[in-house]
Amino acid sequence: MPNKVIIKPAQSPAAVGPYNHAVRVGDLLFCAGQIPIDPGSGNLIAGDIQAQTERVLQNVKAILDDQKLTFANVVKSTVFMTDLTEFAAMNEVYAKYFTGDFPARSTIQVAALPKGARVEIEVVAHF
Repeated sequence: MPNKVIIKPAQSPAAVGPYNHAVRVGDLLFCAGQIPIDPGSGNLIAGDIQAQTERVLQNVKAILDDQKLTFANVVKSTVFMTDLTEFAAMNEVYAKYFTGDFPARSTIQVAALPKGARVEIEVVAHF
């Protein structure tokens, strides 16, 4: 069994619970769901679904950067949204981060997200 390596990037906002930003096992990186937390202040950013999606993907990027990966390495993503009527607006921002082949993706509407976020995104990446 491959070793489990805990990933805690210095550029990421602090975790809002008892979890790690990511865990590497073999050639896979499992990233915890990221919400639109500003790494400098530790606060949820204000704004619409596009502003929040932008911040979430910047937080995902910080984890990928820490491991010398890019969005091209992402093989699966899961998007959690509190309002699927905002899907097209979220998708517009999401598409800017993934070029070429998109990863497999699930999008799920949930009743609520931590800190009142509108969107949370988790990814699995391959080395």
